[in-house]
Amino acid sequence: MGTPRDARRERLVALLVLGIGAVLLVSSPTWFGSGRAGVGAGQLVLAAALLGTGALLLRRSRAR
Repeated sequence: MGTPRDARRERLVALLVLGIGAVLLVSSPTWFGSGRAGVGAGQLVLAAALLGTGALLLRRSRAR
């Protein structure tokens, strides 16, 4: 038998991932303003991936 899932811990991890994604999203204009558009674009892609993953994890933790 596996260990029971801890919904509270799963929610906290999801919120952490969402928070990191939000910080990356908000701070990405700094890179565009400094002339490093490649870094800014990469940061936007990573932020979108983290926000999507965090939303999926949050929905999954609430479904159980």
